[in-house]
Amino acid sequence: MTEARIYLIDDNDGFRESTAWLLETAGFEVLAYPSGPAFLETFAGERQGGGGAQCIVSDIRMPLMSGLQLQEELRRRGIGLPLVFVTAHGDVPLAVEAMRKGASNFLEKPFNDDTLIDALRTAMAHARQHAGADGGDDRLSRLSPRERQVMDLVVASKPNKIIADVLGISVKTVELHRSNMMNKLGVRSLPELMKVALGHG
Repeated sequence: MTEARIYLIDDNDGFRESTAWLLETAGFEVLAYPSGPAFLETFAGERQGGGGAQCIVSDIRMPLMSGLQLQEELRRRGIGLPLVFVTAHGDVPLAVEAMRKGASNFLEKPFNDDTLIDALRTAMAHARQHAGADGGDDRLSRLSPRERQVMDLVVASKPNKIIADVLGISVKTVELHRSNMMNKLGVRSLPELMKVALGHG
């Protein structure tokens, strides 16, 4: 039994094949596509509520449709699946922009196998937690909108510098929001924060 369905979009055949194999070995069902348009063409008729968690993994620089263009088209079509970008070092500013627009995470190539798998599980768990926010941990309602954004990025394993870039604020302000957020949630460590943020608090 597969743990979730991953839509893998990358124009590099070798990367796509090796990553699909990795994810299938980890227990995911993988549907791989060489471009954003190829994914959108086949996804158009599918129902998102068809059972099981789902997540999109996409390169950010592709010839036919960039990752940012894909993200915009997903939003236009109302496809709310969590989106994790994989990117080369030089594409980090683009990935930061993508996170500002709602991407769940971005990983720099090359990355550790476990890092990708953890990022996908976290993105899908976080999406479930947001979808069922009314039944989630009451402590989350104590957070301001900005503190909630900081929490999401901390859970996505982003350092304060990246969080500051994504939110367009200073590192000092991030540290302040982070401290307030931890105090309001009554947690002292990242593992404790993850439990609360992902609905297992």
